[in-house]
Amino acid sequence: MSYRDVATKRVLAWAVVATGARMPVAMTPLALVFLVRERPAGYTLGATLAAAYVIGEIIGAPLLGTRMHPDRARPHLAWGLAIGASGFAALAAIPHAPPPLLAAFAALAGAAPAAAPGALRTLLTSLVPKRAAAQALSAESVLTFGIWSLTPAAVTGLALGVAPRVPLLLAAALMASSVAGLWLLPAGWEADDGDRAGESMHRLLARAWPAYVTGAASLSLLALAELVLPALLEQRGTAVGWAGPLLTGLSLGSAVGAFLYGLRSWPGQLRTRSVVLMCGMAVCLTLVALIPTLAGMAAALTAAGVLQAGAMLTRNLSLREMLPPSALAAGYSVMYAAVGAGYAATGSLAGALLHFVAPSTAILAGVGLTLLLTLVGALGEHARIKPPDPAPTTTGPRSTHGPKTVDVTPAQSLNRTPAQSLPQTPAEALDCGGPGAPEGAPIRGGGDPEHRL
Repeated sequence: MSYRDVATKRVLAWAVVATGARMPVAMTPLALVFLVRERPAGYTLGATLAAAYVIGEIIGAPLLGTRMHPDRARPHLAWGLAIGASGFAALAAIPHAPPPLLAAFAALAGAAPAAAPGALRTLLTSLVPKRAAAQALSAESVLTFGIWSLTPAAVTGLALGVAPRVPLLLAAALMASSVAGLWLLPAGWEADDGDRAGESMHRLLARAWPAYVTGAASLSLLALAELVLPALLEQRGTAVGWAGPLLTGLSLGSAVGAFLYGLRSWPGQLRTRSVVLMCGMAVCLTLVALIPTLAGMAAALTAAGVLQAGAMLTRNLSLREMLPPSALAAGYSVMYAAVGAGYAATGSLAGALLHFVAPSTAILAGVGLTLLLTLVGALGEHARIKPPDPAPTTTGPRSTHGPKTVDVTPAQSLNRTPAQSLPQTPAEALDCGGPGAPEGAPIRGGGDPEHRL
């Protein structure tokens, strides 16, 4: 396996558009804090605006993603991104407006383009051959983690070195440029609504709930690392300024992990890999809470980043198995909302616990919650995949006269051509051969119908 099928001009154009659409998302929480930090209770107001932005994303992603039509996704994306850019521009233009108005614009900036990540991911996989889906998702993860590793320093430098509103102006400009870049890409992707077998979109999405729970668990660990790390460093007597380099190491580790994941096929089923990777991440975060040295914490966080990339990719690949192509963009949007909810829930839990326990204990409690979500998701996926019914067998003695009967398994019957179909009527039985007719070729079947990676 290699990235050769992904290295095309169309994928490069997609990467430019995705960067313009996703960098504002990575910039916004910190940019909102810098925007209002000089106002009375500025840090509290900044956290409230960031929460409004995330809530907008959580609401907007499933609401808009389920209404996107695959064959005409471009207008939907263009409107969402354009409105989001307007929200960022409004925040930068009126930083001294009343808090409710700022919160409304923050929620609008989060909600309007919230369906774009899922739609762009689906569009990316439509630009490459099916065999390269894992490599395409790995390349997307490398890009995403690269963006997240660069934006904190960029936002801090612009807000402190130029003006607090500049990061949000840049976010507005980047998102507006992504709207123009959409015309470099196909207008949508091919998807046949008939692949739903008559089921409604909402019912299909509900059946994939184990993937959403696992997704929420994976970002819960990231919430622990980002939100509790400064307090943990202070507990250890280490300068809080080390939080930035440590989190940059986490993001870079994730970028490396995503690249390595796409280089080869990995053993085991996707759901098994997901559980193993999540447990590995939990071990790494536990070590972060227990190791007293800065170097040990850095190594554990970087390893957690490597494993996080694999967990995220297995989650997306599992969702591709659970949903038909026509529901993938909506499924990715619901996943986007689920991971945002997991981040917010774990961050709130850790923040509440910090009033009563040490930061290391808060991290351990968050790890326990993450493992519980991982277990729930794994059990749900195991229960969702039922083994096929055993093939019917003939127990009585076979007659030596009359048409020959052949026992086949369901998998074999699916793989047979029309010419190999079993006789259904007496006339067809006579055509197949009567007494003394030569025995036909054995029926072939088998294979891996799921085509697991």
